[in-house]
Amino acid sequence: MDSNRLKDRVAMVTGGSRGIGQATVLKLAQEGAAVVVNYRKRGDKAKQVVDQVRALGGQALAIQADVADQAEVQKMVEQSVRELGPIDILVNNAGVFRRATLLSYDEADVDLMWQVNVKGVVHCSAAVAPLMIEKQFGRIVNLSSVAAVGTSFAGTTFYSATKAAITCLTKRFALELGSHGICVNAVSPGYVGTDMNWKGKSPDEIQKIADVISARSMLGRVGKPEEIATVICFLASDEAGFVTGQVITADGGRIDFLTHD
Repeated sequence: MDSNRLKDRVAMVTGGSRGIGQATVLKLAQEGAAVVVNYRKRGDKAKQVVDQVRALGGQALAIQADVADQAEVQKMVEQSVRELGPIDILVNNAGVFRRATLLSYDEADVDLMWQVNVKGVVHCSAAVAPLMIEKQFGRIVNLSSVAAVGTSFAGTTFYSATKAAITCLTKRFALELGSHGICVNAVSPGYVGTDMNWKGKSPDEIQKIADVISARSMLGRVGKPEEIATVICFLASDEAGFVTGQVITADGGRIDFLTHD
């Protein structure tokens, strides 16, 4: 284990079976937290992550739930409390992406992104907030995206809209919950090399995308899941106790924004 910065804390990471979610679970566990690994379909992957945590000497639990379903979220939180205790840290990481533009979109895809990316955050935050209010302590970290502030990557219009909604909800939840000792913040990643971004692409296609993104980044590369997880863990810690309502960008210095307002 790396440290005990999060010792005796219980964390829940939605979409924790892969990508940024997996990296966050492992980082939280290394910092001493017991972690609930939420997944929707990939129970095998979630079990692997739990096994990794336990191999580190940590405590973890995999729970299946669709964050878009309020009843499933409530059951997940109840099981988490029974088995690990009240949740101190919530990382709203679960999300989906579907390519869509104004002139070419599938309504079902737009609805799915809204249900998972936005309502999922609402359902999970609402389910854990009473537990945090009772303790007068809590950390909620939402995953937004630089897409929310208008990067020029084509085909991301409606996905960007869902992430812009997360940025707004982060500030509103921080306002509503701040008097109870609960900090609510968001991390806004740039392009990160994850399963979701590379899925279905050949090595040549991956390299081509990486080259395009690298040319739009001051650091000249795509991000790593572990680099986003580190920012999330800071916001989950006591060290960030005076930080709330903020959106922390970790994008390698992206320069391809549509406007500068």
